[in-house]
Amino acid sequence: MPAHIVSLSSYPVKGLSALSHERVAVVAGQGFPGDRIFGFAKGNSGFDPANPQPLPKSRFLALYGYEALARLDTAIDPNTLNMRITEREGANHYFDLSRAEGEAKATAFLNTLLALDAEEYPVFATAAPHRFTDVSVTSTQMMHAISLINLASVRAFGEAIGAEVDPARFRGNILIDGWPPFSELDLVGQRIQLAGLDFEVLKRTKRCPATQVNPDTAERDLDVPRLIKQHYGHADMGIYIEALTGGGLHCGDTASHP
Repeated sequence: MPAHIVSLSSYPVKGLSALSHERVAVVAGQGFPGDRIFGFAKGNSGFDPANPQPLPKSRFLALYGYEALARLDTAIDPNTLNMRITEREGANHYFDLSRAEGEAKATAFLNTLLALDAEEYPVFATAAPHRFTDVSVTSTQMMHAISLINLASVRAFGEAIGAEVDPARFRGNILIDGWPPFSELDLVGQRIQLAGLDFEVLKRTKRCPATQVNPDTAERDLDVPRLIKQHYGHADMGIYIEALTGGGLHCGDTASHP
């Protein structure tokens, strides 16, 4: 089978669970639809919804610092701001984040779960079209970058360390299969095509401690950044791309590069 798109995922709330898609419509320069448009910022993060500025991931509730978040399955309606949080043990919690009372209950739930310090007590963050992507601190262009993971690279890494590595650790928007392992890392500055649409490869994705967290167990069980560097001399897995033309992407669509 030709190289193709295996899955499409957005992460509506930074640091929380994925939303899978069979199809999405991308707009040139506008990032992955619905991705990282909400977040829970630490109270001392400096986030100002009236003047949103890019902030490092350490100022948000994210797997980077809080592996317990992997125990939650979440969903949010971007129009009504109704949010569901389901704990691994099965308890469901519902919050209306459009109302102060609902926001207070949601932030109290997360504060208790993570045992935050008083100055870190979270606030719900939204300031569309601002996105809370990890690389937003680099530039506005990178704020709207789309993350792509080559499954062959993940498999090769797993074989190198003698462990099964779940691609979900890397929280990519687009997962593709059929390219040679790590060939994507050499494409920075070049163009690729997905479903016949043009994308520019902006940057390799340097991996952080968030990838240490097992998405199934919510435990830090593999030091992924260190192991990648040990075996390959860098800590990169995946690439950031920018849509140059708009259109539809479907699971199963072709993926090609020079």
